[in-house]
Amino acid sequence: MSLVQFTAEGNIGVIRLDRPPVNALNRELVSDIADAVGEAGHPSLRAVVITGGDHFAAGADIKEFGAVFESDDEDELAADLGLVVSRLERLDKPTIAAVTGFALGGGLELAMGADFRYLAEDAKVGQPEIKLGIIPGAGGTQRLVRLVGWQRAKELVFSGRMVDAAEALSLGLADKVLPAGEVLEAAMAEAGQWAAGPTRALGAAKRAMLAGFGVEEGLDAELAEFKALFDSNDALEGVQAFIEKREADFSGA
Repeated sequence: MSLVQFTAEGNIGVIRLDRPPVNALNRELVSDIADAVGEAGHPSLRAVVITGGDHFAAGADIKEFGAVFESDDEDELAADLGLVVSRLERLDKPTIAAVTGFALGGGLELAMGADFRYLAEDAKVGQPEIKLGIIPGAGGTQRLVRLVGWQRAKELVFSGRMVDAAEALSLGLADKVLPAGEVLEAAMAEAGQWAAGPTRALGAAKRAMLAGFGVEEGLDAELAEFKALFDSNDALEGVQAFIEKREADFSGA
């Protein structure tokens, strides 16, 4: 795991994304996160914290999206990330995402796979994919609805706007907001309390609630729609405009 640091601090597993400067999600980083989540499933670990450095994860590496249009292969980054987020979500122990800086696109989708999200006061979160002519593809359309409600989720996905920590807290997207230097410390302290609890009962409660979450069919539909958009002119234009650092000129096709 060259792009992720995994440590066991007592009975707490800590996953640290380490692809500076902004932890842009490429295939190697997603693969390393998957390995770390696997390590975090060890029964000796009773809580998990996932975090980054200055930034949690500022979305997908758009250059990898650009490469999709130059080949006949469908992009698998979103599918792979979606599987990782689901594995994180299904860990049978409490999980906390300690978010500093940006958690955008796939970064927010990853954070939403945790049970709780602690945000730095200056953190920014959002699902900006619409600005590229695509949609969230790793669970964003599904988990966001379940966290903030139907209408608020539609507005956030349709606009692609970034949300500051205070608004995220008011929406229910954040559970706590803290000074940047205190986020990880607070997450570790809370994880320590969860780790001292009845782990089997906590895991059972989590499984029971997820069983009623009804997310699997929605995730399949989201991924199918995401992949289909890579045949659209707007997705090609949106991704190229981002790479070329200019405004996109969408045609609606």
